[in-house]
Amino acid sequence: MGKTKVLVGLSGGIDSSISALFLKRKGYEVIGVFMKIFDEKFKKFFKDKSACYGPEEKDIEDVKKICKILDIPLYIIDLKNEYHEIVLNYFKKEYLNGKTPNPCIICNRFLKFDILLKKAFLSGINFDFFATGHYAKVEYDNERKRYILKRGIDKEKDQSYFLFLLTQEQLSKIIFPLGDYTKQQVKEIAKKNNIPLLEKEESQDFIKGDRSFIFCSKENKEGYIVDKNGNLLGKHKGIIYYTIGQRKWLGIARGKPLYVIEIKGDENKIVVGDEKDLYKNEIIAENVNFISIEKLEKDIEVEVKIRYKHIPTKAIIKPIDEKKVKVIFEKPQRAPTPGQAVVFYKKDEVIGGGFISLVT
Repeated sequence: MGKTKVLVGLSGGIDSSISALFLKRKGYEVIGVFMKIFDEKFKKFFKDKSACYGPEEKDIEDVKKICKILDIPLYIIDLKNEYHEIVLNYFKKEYLNGKTPNPCIICNRFLKFDILLKKAFLSGINFDFFATGHYAKVEYDNERKRYILKRGIDKEKDQSYFLFLLTQEQLSKIIFPLGDYTKQQVKEIAKKNNIPLLEKEESQDFIKGDRSFIFCSKENKEGYIVDKNGNLLGKHKGIIYYTIGQRKWLGIARGKPLYVIEIKGDENKIVVGDEKDLYKNEIIAENVNFISIEKLEKDIEVEVKIRYKHIPTKAIIKPIDEKKVKVIFEKPQRAPTPGQAVVFYKKDEVIGGGFISLVT
Protein backbone atom coordinates (compact mmCIF):
# COMPACT_ATOMS: atom_id res chain seq x y z
CA MET A 1 0.00 0.00 0.00
CA GLY A 2 1.28 3.46 -0.94
CA LYS A 3 1.35 6.59 1.14
CA THR A 4 -1.84 8.45 2.01
CA LYS A 5 -2.17 11.32 -0.43
CA VAL A 6 -3.18 14.76 0.81
CA LEU A 7 -4.10 17.62 -1.46
CA VAL A 8 -3.19 20.92 0.22
CA GLY A 9 -4.88 24.16 -0.74
CA LEU A 10 -2.04 26.68 -1.04
CA SER A 11 -2.64 30.43 -1.06
CA GLY A 12 0.91 31.71 -1.08
CA GLY A 13 0.69 32.54 2.62
CA ILE A 14 2.44 31.21 5.68
CA ASP A 15 -0.45 29.15 7.11
CA SER A 16 -1.09 26.92 4.12
CA SER A 17 2.66 26.58 3.50
CA ILE A 18 3.35 25.33 7.03
CA SER A 19 0.35 22.99 6.77
CA ALA A 20 2.01 21.37 3.76
CA LEU A 21 5.32 21.19 5.63
CA PHE A 22 3.68 19.47 8.63
CA LEU A 23 1.93 16.90 6.46
CA LYS A 24 5.06 16.05 4.51
CA ARG A 25 7.00 15.56 7.74
CA LYS A 26 4.29 13.19 8.98
CA GLY A 27 4.90 10.98 5.97
CA TYR A 28 1.98 11.89 3.74
CA GLU A 29 2.35 12.26 0.01
CA VAL A 30 1.60 15.97 -0.35
CA ILE A 31 0.21 17.59 -3.49
CA GLY A 32 -0.20 21.36 -3.75
CA VAL A 33 -3.17 23.04 -5.41
CA PHE A 34 -3.85 26.72 -6.03
CA MET A 35 -7.43 27.88 -6.58
CA LYS A 36 -7.36 30.57 -9.25
CA ILE A 37 -10.38 32.84 -8.78
CA PHE A 38 -9.41 36.26 -10.10
CA ASP A 39 -10.67 37.39 -13.49
CA GLU A 40 -7.99 39.48 -15.21
CA LYS A 41 -10.59 41.66 -16.92
CA PHE A 42 -11.22 43.26 -13.51
CA LYS A 43 -7.56 44.17 -12.98
CA LYS A 44 -8.13 47.87 -13.72
CA PHE A 45 -10.20 48.13 -10.53
CA PHE A 46 -7.25 47.09 -8.31
CA LYS A 47 -4.11 49.03 -7.43
CA ASP A 48 -2.74 45.94 -5.69
CA LYS A 49 -3.99 42.88 -3.86
CA SER A 50 -4.49 43.71 -0.20
CA ALA A 51 -7.55 41.52 0.33
CA CYS A 52 -8.88 38.07 -0.55
CA TYR A 53 -9.97 38.93 -4.08
CA GLY A 54 -7.51 40.61 -6.43
CA PRO A 55 -4.66 40.01 -8.91
CA GLU A 56 -2.92 36.69 -8.23
CA GLU A 57 0.46 36.87 -10.01
CA LYS A 58 2.42 37.36 -6.76
CA ASP A 59 0.45 34.61 -4.98
CA ILE A 60 1.16 32.09 -7.75
CA GLU A 61 4.84 33.07 -7.71
CA ASP A 62 4.96 32.50 -3.93
CA VAL A 63 3.16 29.16 -4.19
CA LYS A 64 5.64 27.94 -6.81
CA LYS A 65 8.53 28.90 -4.50
CA ILE A 66 6.99 26.99 -1.61
CA CYS A 67 6.37 23.89 -3.70
CA LYS A 68 9.99 23.99 -4.86
CA ILE A 69 11.25 24.31 -1.26
CA LEU A 70 9.02 21.44 -0.10
CA ASP A 71 9.64 19.41 -3.27
CA ILE A 72 5.94 18.80 -3.94
CA PRO A 73 3.96 19.02 -7.20
CA LEU A 74 1.66 21.96 -7.84
CA TYR A 75 -1.59 22.12 -9.77
CA ILE A 76 -3.44 25.34 -10.59
CA ILE A 77 -7.20 24.93 -10.91
CA ASP A 78 -9.11 27.72 -12.65
CA LEU A 79 -12.35 28.52 -10.83
CA LYS A 80 -12.83 32.14 -11.86
CA ASN A 81 -16.13 31.47 -13.64
CA GLU A 82 -17.51 29.45 -10.72
CA TYR A 83 -16.29 32.09 -8.28
CA HIS A 84 -18.06 34.82 -10.20
CA GLU A 85 -21.27 32.81 -10.47
CA ILE A 86 -21.41 31.64 -6.85
CA VAL A 87 -19.49 34.10 -4.67
CA LEU A 88 -19.51 37.45 -6.48
CA ASN A 89 -23.17 37.11 -7.46
CA TYR A 90 -24.08 36.19 -3.88
CA PHE A 91 -22.11 39.22 -2.64
CA LYS A 92 -23.94 41.48 -5.08
CA LYS A 93 -27.41 40.09 -4.38
CA GLU A 94 -27.05 40.38 -0.60
CA TYR A 95 -25.89 44.01 -0.71
CA LEU A 96 -28.66 45.01 -3.12
CA ASN A 97 -31.17 43.43 -0.72
CA GLY A 98 -29.87 45.56 2.14
CA LYS A 99 -27.85 42.78 3.79
CA THR A 100 -24.15 42.47 4.65
CA PRO A 101 -22.77 39.27 3.08
CA ASN A 102 -20.01 36.95 4.26
CA PRO A 103 -18.38 35.64 1.07
CA CYS A 104 -15.68 33.60 2.85
CA ILE A 105 -18.30 31.22 4.25
CA ILE A 106 -19.92 30.70 0.85
CA CYS A 107 -16.53 30.25 -0.82
CA ASN A 108 -15.47 27.61 1.73
CA ARG A 109 -18.67 25.58 1.47
CA PHE A 110 -19.24 25.63 -2.28
CA LEU A 111 -15.85 26.28 -3.88
CA LYS A 112 -12.82 25.46 -1.73
CA PHE A 113 -14.21 22.31 -0.12
CA ASP A 114 -16.45 21.24 -3.00
CA ILE A 115 -15.98 22.37 -6.62
CA LEU A 116 -12.20 22.66 -6.27
CA LEU A 117 -11.94 19.04 -5.17
CA LYS A 118 -14.30 17.79 -7.88
CA LYS A 119 -12.30 19.64 -10.53
CA ALA A 120 -9.07 18.25 -9.11
CA PHE A 121 -10.42 14.68 -9.46
CA LEU A 122 -11.60 15.39 -12.99
CA SER A 123 -8.11 16.71 -13.77
CA GLY A 124 -6.68 13.30 -12.85
CA ILE A 125 -5.31 14.25 -9.42
CA ASN A 126 -5.75 11.35 -6.99
CA PHE A 127 -5.86 12.13 -3.26
CA ASP A 128 -7.37 10.78 -0.07
CA PHE A 129 -7.74 13.94 2.01
CA PHE A 130 -7.82 17.70 1.55
CA ALA A 131 -5.98 20.09 3.89
CA THR A 132 -5.92 23.85 4.35
CA GLY A 133 -4.24 26.35 6.65
CA HIS A 134 -7.37 27.12 8.66
CA TYR A 135 -7.00 27.42 12.43
CA ALA A 136 -9.67 24.88 13.40
CA LYS A 137 -9.95 21.19 14.28
CA VAL A 138 -11.96 18.21 13.01
CA GLU A 139 -12.57 15.14 15.17
CA TYR A 140 -14.78 12.07 14.88
CA ASP A 141 -17.16 11.34 17.77
CA ASN A 142 -17.77 7.58 18.01
CA GLU A 143 -20.73 7.97 20.32
CA ARG A 144 -22.62 10.36 18.05
CA LYS A 145 -21.21 8.87 14.84
CA ARG A 146 -20.53 12.38 13.60
CA TYR A 147 -17.58 14.51 12.57
CA ILE A 148 -17.16 17.44 14.93
CA LEU A 149 -15.74 20.87 14.11
CA LYS A 150 -13.87 22.60 16.93
CA ARG A 151 -12.16 25.91 17.54
CA GLY A 152 -8.41 26.09 17.01
CA ILE A 153 -6.43 26.55 20.21
CA ASP A 154 -5.37 30.07 19.17
CA LYS A 155 -8.47 31.99 20.24
CA GLU A 156 -7.37 35.13 18.38
CA LYS A 157 -6.85 33.29 15.11
CA ASP A 158 -9.56 30.59 15.33
CA GLN A 159 -11.43 30.34 12.00
CA SER A 160 -14.17 27.84 12.84
CA TYR A 161 -16.70 30.69 12.39
CA PHE A 162 -16.09 30.58 8.62
CA LEU A 163 -16.56 26.79 8.39
CA PHE A 164 -19.97 26.15 9.97
CA LEU A 165 -21.63 25.38 6.62
CA LEU A 166 -19.44 22.33 5.94
CA THR A 167 -21.23 19.00 5.65
CA GLN A 168 -20.45 15.70 7.34
CA GLU A 169 -19.16 14.35 4.02
CA GLN A 170 -16.82 17.31 3.60
CA LEU A 171 -15.56 17.12 7.20
CA SER A 172 -14.78 13.41 6.76
CA LYS A 173 -12.11 14.26 4.18
CA ILE A 174 -10.58 17.35 5.79
CA ILE A 175 -7.32 17.81 7.71
CA PHE A 176 -6.55 21.08 9.52
CA PRO A 177 -2.87 20.74 10.51
CA LEU A 178 -2.75 24.08 12.37
CA GLY A 179 -5.61 23.49 14.80
CA ASP A 180 -3.27 22.72 17.70
CA TYR A 181 -0.87 25.59 17.01
CA THR A 182 -0.85 29.31 17.64
CA LYS A 183 -0.07 31.82 14.92
CA GLN A 184 3.12 32.76 16.75
CA GLN A 185 4.27 29.14 16.79
CA VAL A 186 3.58 28.87 13.06
CA LYS A 187 5.67 31.99 12.39
CA GLU A 188 8.56 30.57 14.42
CA ILE A 189 8.37 27.25 12.55
CA ALA A 190 8.40 29.10 9.22
CA LYS A 191 11.48 31.04 10.27
CA LYS A 192 13.34 27.90 11.38
CA ASN A 193 12.52 26.20 8.07
CA ASN A 194 13.39 29.16 5.84
CA ILE A 195 9.85 29.62 4.58
CA PRO A 196 10.17 33.13 3.08
CA LEU A 197 6.68 34.47 3.79
CA LEU A 198 6.90 35.93 7.29
CA GLU A 199 6.17 39.49 6.20
CA LYS A 200 3.29 38.71 3.85
CA GLU A 201 0.38 40.95 4.78
CA GLU A 202 -2.74 39.25 6.08
CA SER A 203 -6.23 40.56 5.47
CA GLN A 204 -9.69 39.49 6.58
CA ASP A 205 -11.20 41.75 3.91
CA PHE A 206 -12.92 40.31 0.86
CA ILE A 207 -12.35 43.25 -1.47
CA LYS A 208 -10.61 46.53 -0.63
CA GLY A 209 -11.29 49.70 -2.52
CA ASP A 210 -13.45 49.95 -5.63
CA ARG A 211 -16.27 47.37 -5.72
CA SER A 212 -18.04 48.96 -8.68
CA PHE A 213 -17.04 46.14 -11.04
CA ILE A 214 -19.59 43.92 -9.24
CA PHE A 215 -22.45 46.39 -9.47
CA CYS A 216 -23.80 48.22 -12.50
CA SER A 217 -25.00 51.81 -12.14
CA LYS A 218 -28.62 50.83 -12.76
CA GLU A 219 -28.58 48.47 -9.79
CA ASN A 220 -26.98 50.83 -7.29
CA LYS A 221 -29.33 53.78 -6.86
CA GLU A 222 -29.25 56.83 -4.65
CA GLY A 223 -31.96 56.96 -2.00
CA TYR A 224 -33.04 58.57 1.24
CA ILE A 225 -31.69 58.52 4.77
CA VAL A 226 -34.46 58.68 7.37
CA ASP A 227 -34.80 58.48 11.14
CA LYS A 228 -36.80 55.87 13.08
CA ASN A 229 -39.98 57.87 12.54
CA GLY A 230 -39.49 58.13 8.79
CA ASN A 231 -38.38 61.78 8.82
CA LEU A 232 -36.15 62.66 5.88
CA LEU A 233 -32.59 63.55 6.95
CA GLY A 234 -30.61 63.37 3.72
CA LYS A 235 -29.66 61.25 0.73
CA HIS A 236 -27.40 58.20 0.44
CA LYS A 237 -25.24 57.21 -2.51
CA GLY A 238 -26.47 53.60 -2.66
CA ILE A 239 -27.24 50.99 0.00
CA ILE A 240 -24.25 48.88 -1.07
CA TYR A 241 -21.98 51.37 0.73
CA TYR A 242 -23.60 51.01 4.16
CA THR A 243 -23.82 48.43 6.93
CA ILE A 244 -25.45 48.22 10.34
CA GLY A 245 -23.53 50.12 13.03
CA GLN A 246 -21.83 52.47 10.56
CA ARG A 247 -21.30 56.02 11.85
CA LYS A 248 -18.90 57.64 9.39
CA TRP A 249 -19.59 58.94 5.88
CA LEU A 250 -23.32 59.46 6.42
CA GLY A 251 -23.16 63.10 5.38
CA ILE A 252 -25.60 64.19 8.09
CA ALA A 253 -24.94 66.81 10.76
CA ARG A 254 -27.32 66.61 13.70
CA GLY A 255 -25.19 67.69 16.66
CA LYS A 256 -24.82 64.09 17.88
CA PRO A 257 -23.48 60.83 16.46
CA LEU A 258 -25.92 58.91 14.25
CA TYR A 259 -25.59 55.26 13.32
CA VAL A 260 -27.09 53.06 10.62
CA ILE A 261 -29.64 50.97 12.52
CA GLU A 262 -31.54 49.43 9.59
CA ILE A 263 -31.19 49.05 5.84
CA LYS A 264 -34.49 48.74 3.96
CA GLY A 265 -33.48 47.11 0.71
CA ASP A 266 -37.01 46.98 -0.69
CA GLU A 267 -37.44 50.74 -0.14
CA ASN A 268 -33.82 51.71 -0.86
CA LYS A 269 -33.67 53.55 2.47
CA ILE A 270 -31.07 53.88 5.21
CA VAL A 271 -32.49 54.27 8.73
CA VAL A 272 -30.32 56.02 11.32
CA GLY A 273 -30.64 56.39 15.07
CA ASP A 274 -28.76 56.57 18.35
CA GLU A 275 -26.17 54.02 19.40
CA LYS A 276 -28.60 52.51 21.93
CA ASP A 277 -30.86 51.58 18.99
CA LEU A 278 -28.18 49.14 17.79
CA TYR A 279 -28.61 46.84 20.80
CA LYS A 280 -30.98 43.93 20.12
CA ASN A 281 -32.38 41.04 22.16
CA GLU A 282 -33.31 38.49 19.50
CA ILE A 283 -32.55 37.45 15.96
CA ILE A 284 -33.87 34.90 13.49
CA ALA A 285 -31.30 32.79 11.65
CA GLU A 286 -32.11 30.96 8.42
CA ASN A 287 -30.34 28.44 6.19
CA VAL A 288 -29.06 26.82 9.37
CA ASN A 289 -26.56 23.98 9.19
CA PHE A 290 -25.88 21.76 12.21
CA ILE A 291 -22.61 19.89 12.65
CA SER A 292 -22.43 18.30 16.11
CA ILE A 293 -26.14 17.38 16.06
CA GLU A 294 -28.35 16.21 13.23
CA LYS A 295 -31.07 18.74 13.97
CA LEU A 296 -32.32 21.02 16.73
CA GLU A 297 -35.28 19.36 18.45
CA LYS A 298 -35.53 21.51 21.58
CA ASP A 299 -34.28 24.77 23.07
CA ILE A 300 -30.61 24.64 24.04
CA GLU A 301 -28.21 27.07 25.70
CA VAL A 302 -25.14 27.94 23.65
CA GLU A 303 -22.59 30.65 23.12
CA VAL A 304 -22.97 32.58 19.88
CA LYS A 305 -20.81 34.76 17.68
CA ILE A 306 -22.65 37.23 15.44
CA ARG A 307 -19.51 38.26 13.56
CA TYR A 308 -15.97 36.90 13.28
CA LYS A 309 -14.36 39.13 15.93
CA HIS A 310 -17.41 39.11 18.22
CA ILE A 311 -16.76 37.94 21.79
CA PRO A 312 -18.98 34.84 22.25
CA THR A 313 -22.08 35.55 24.30
CA LYS A 314 -24.63 33.27 25.98
CA ALA A 315 -27.92 32.69 24.21
CA ILE A 316 -30.82 30.28 23.84
CA ILE A 317 -31.53 28.87 20.39
CA LYS A 318 -35.10 27.73 19.68
CA PRO A 319 -36.12 25.62 16.67
CA ILE A 320 -38.60 27.21 14.26
CA ASP A 321 -38.24 24.68 11.46
CA GLU A 322 -35.42 22.50 10.08
CA LYS A 323 -33.58 25.46 8.54
CA LYS A 324 -34.58 28.30 10.84
CA VAL A 325 -34.00 29.12 14.52
CA LYS A 326 -34.66 31.96 16.94
CA VAL A 327 -31.67 33.21 18.95
CA ILE A 328 -32.41 34.94 22.27
CA PHE A 329 -29.38 36.70 23.76
CA GLU A 330 -28.78 36.64 27.51
CA LYS A 331 -27.82 40.33 27.18
CA PRO A 332 -28.65 42.70 24.29
CA GLN A 333 -25.98 42.60 21.57
CA ARG A 334 -24.67 45.49 19.50
CA ALA A 335 -25.46 45.59 15.79
CA PRO A 336 -26.49 42.07 14.79
CA THR A 337 -26.57 42.44 11.02
CA PRO A 338 -28.86 40.74 8.46
CA GLY A 339 -26.78 38.66 6.06
CA GLN A 340 -23.98 38.00 8.54
CA ALA A 341 -23.44 34.58 10.07
CA VAL A 342 -24.38 33.61 13.61
CA VAL A 343 -22.46 30.56 14.82
CA PHE A 344 -23.40 28.43 17.84
CA TYR A 345 -20.80 26.92 20.20
CA LYS A 346 -20.69 24.57 23.19
CA LYS A 347 -17.28 25.14 24.74
CA ASP A 348 -14.91 24.61 21.79
CA GLU A 349 -17.38 22.67 19.67
CA VAL A 350 -19.32 24.17 16.78
CA ILE A 351 -22.96 23.15 17.14
CA GLY A 352 -23.84 24.82 13.86
CA GLY A 353 -24.82 28.20 12.49
CA GLY A 354 -26.95 30.16 10.09
CA PHE A 355 -27.42 33.56 8.50
CA ILE A 356 -29.15 36.41 10.29
CA SER A 357 -32.41 37.22 8.48
CA LEU A 358 -34.38 39.26 11.03
CA VAL A 359 -33.38 41.39 14.02
CA THR A 360 -35.78 42.33 16.84
